[in-house]
Amino acid sequence: MELPVNIRVEHVKQKRMELYYPIVYGLPNKEAEQKINYEIAAVMRKLIADQGFYQNPQTEVTGTFELKANERGVLSLTMINYAYSGGAHGMTIVKGLTFDVATGKKYSLRELFLPNKDYVKPLSDLVAKQIKERDIFLLDPPFKGISPNQDFYIADKVLVLFYQLYDLTPYAYGLPHFPISVYEIQPLINEQSPLGKMI
Repeated sequence: MELPVNIRVEHVKQKRMELYYPIVYGLPNKEAEQKINYEIAAVMRKLIADQGFYQNPQTEVTGTFELKANERGVLSLTMINYAYSGGAHGMTIVKGLTFDVATGKKYSLRELFLPNKDYVKPLSDLVAKQIKERDIFLLDPPFKGISPNQDFYIADKVLVLFYQLYDLTPYAYGLPHFPISVYEIQPLINEQSPLGKMI
């Protein structure tokens, strides 16, 4: 049985910036632990830079995270960065990170699926169906399909694809999320991947 990994929350507060981010500790494989913590820190730094924190002295940034899966040797989380530079509302960017805890490997969407299988079209069809069923207003209809490196996270037996603000819908919709049960896409899934471990 693979136990959840230990996580402590690091808090950094300085002028115009407050960050809460996870640090993994106590893993038997120290190299894997370092890899995971390095990736988390790298994404956090990139989000801060992408939000224009260094270019604009007015920008205030708050960074947090949400744990989505911490079981069966899989760690999946989202890093959430909110920046406000004045004006009507701030901007939030969210990035999903999914790791194999044993190796510290970070998985892309493509790597969750068997190498010889087309995963983009089946996933796109499932998202298109949800857009129709949930009556989601698109900024640029019709829906063009997901990108091969679509943002995602894993939560229990669900693959959740999501979009950034304005990518698909108006600001008021927030970040649209599309949960897809592993059982709907099981024949496509690479069983060795974090998604495969959830089945």
